[in-house]
Amino acid sequence: MRPYDAFLLISFGGPEGEDEVIPFLENVTRGRNIPRERLAEVGEHYFLFGGVSPINQQCRDLLAAVTADFESAGIDLPVYWGNRFWTPMLIDTLEQMKKDGVRRVLAVPTSAYCNWSSRTAYLEDIDRARAALGEGAPEIDLVRPFYDHPGFVDPLAEYTRDALDRLPADQREGVRLLFSAHSIPTEMAERSGPPGGTYGPAGAYGDQLHEVARLVVDRLDREYPFEVVYQSRSGPPSQPWLEPDVNDRMEELAGEGVPAVVVVPHGFVSDHMEVKFDLDVEARETAEKLGIGYQRALSPGTHPAFVSMITDLVREYTGRAEQQRLGELPPCAMGQCSC
Repeated sequence: MRPYDAFLLISFGGPEGEDEVIPFLENVTRGRNIPRERLAEVGEHYFLFGGVSPINQQCRDLLAAVTADFESAGIDLPVYWGNRFWTPMLIDTLEQMKKDGVRRVLAVPTSAYCNWSSRTAYLEDIDRARAALGEGAPEIDLVRPFYDHPGFVDPLAEYTRDALDRLPADQREGVRLLFSAHSIPTEMAERSGPPGGTYGPAGAYGDQLHEVARLVVDRLDREYPFEVVYQSRSGPPSQPWLEPDVNDRMEELAGEGVPAVVVVPHGFVSDHMEVKFDLDVEARETAEKLGIGYQRALSPGTHPAFVSMITDLVREYTGRAEQQRLGELPPCAMGQCSC
């Protein structure tokens, strides 16, 4: 057994009050020379929800569920939580671990896929925090990308079925499934793994997104037409990002006579702000303007299978369980991805 003596959940973080919104966004964009006007514009998304991002409470709920599942599985590890951009900050959590005598940590990020922003950036933040703490800083192993674990795929399939059931029968017959993920610059996507792979030129990130969409559709009652779309683009217009945008694609589908869409946020592990605003507000408004039906599936969140997946990953990394993987893509751990 590997000598882990603590478990760590690492997440993005988010504000929990209107006075925290701009400072949080400044943390996220530090070093990128983003105009304050742009920060204020993005801040309006949070102000629609009272300045409170859902992500911190979602992390608390997940940690509570994981703690209970660990106890049921006989896993005796203290549970910690640290964020990259807002309290509790990762470095503060590691400092507390150091004070508690923690030496070896197994960490799970709230991101399932392989690319710089969803994995490599986590590793870099871990390295910076450990360097700042100096001697005695806990060693941290970050678990593999878990996009292809059944504990991630199966909740998405269940919630997609629920969303389909909410559509009127006449709309369900011609529905298009849109699997939505965070857009990233195409150059970053290509660096996530060999471009031009199984599904297209978007590197390992694009391949993984398409693979999860396929796995979800395979678990539905029939073969629905589906595709991967992107959301939450934040870069300058001159920089190519992954497309199509979910709103642009809905406009095209409406013009083709598609009566309804079900949007599945398979690029995310919980219904945080980018899901609540970009899909529940903006994309829904687009559908209403176009006159097409719209339903949005839930993300895994605290689904029991997703919680059990985290326990399974701990068991995998402590040599107590075999690796569980779905699909046909090569594992990132074998050097196929840049993460």
